[in-house]
Amino acid sequence: MGRFFFHQGDPAKVLYVLIEGHVKFHASNARGQQVLLRAIGPGETFGAVAALGDAFHPASAQAIGNCAALGWESDVISGLMGQFPRLALNAVRFLAGRVEEFQDRYRELSTERVERRVAHALLRLARQMGKQVEGGVLIELAFSRQDIAEMAGTTLFTASRVLSAWEQQGFIEGGRDGSLSSSRIAYKLLRTILLDTCASAKTA
Repeated sequence: MGRFFFHQGDPAKVLYVLIEGHVKFHASNARGQQVLLRAIGPGETFGAVAALGDAFHPASAQAIGNCAALGWESDVISGLMGQFPRLALNAVRFLAGRVEEFQDRYRELSTERVERRVAHALLRLARQMGKQVEGGVLIELAFSRQDIAEMAGTTLFTASRVLSAWEQQGFIEGGRDGSLSSSRIAYKLLRTILLDTCASAKTA
């Protein structure tokens, strides 16, 4: 397992830009349960709360394999934002985007059926980590069924049941060890699942 850039609750002192590898973010709730929030690839910014000054990281950032990132300390970022107001505006927009993303996640967990939540989790990984191949999107990094269950806000048993059914139907192809390592996701078919479950919910 990869090393940590920072842990949940640590003072946010550095803003990073990932230039190589992948990073995943997870947080623990009041009961100590760990939840996988998202994953990113090269070119993406993380630890952006460092731009706010005296802030703390709301989640832990863990490298997936070998990673390299550039970092700017918070006082340097503050100085640059004072010198270049457009940089401050971009930081606000970035943080607003993260808030909107987590609002969408909360809405999904509160209102949507488990099949839709699992489909959303897979589609997020496809967008964040996947590459387009014939017949779908390929995710080459290892994500366990527990990871998917955490992202979808459900149990391992339920996530496994849904994923196994989709494997049998050809929507996804998992790794030999049961993980989603080197998995092929039929992107269009998963979008069909989202539409079908939405229609079923409306007619139920």
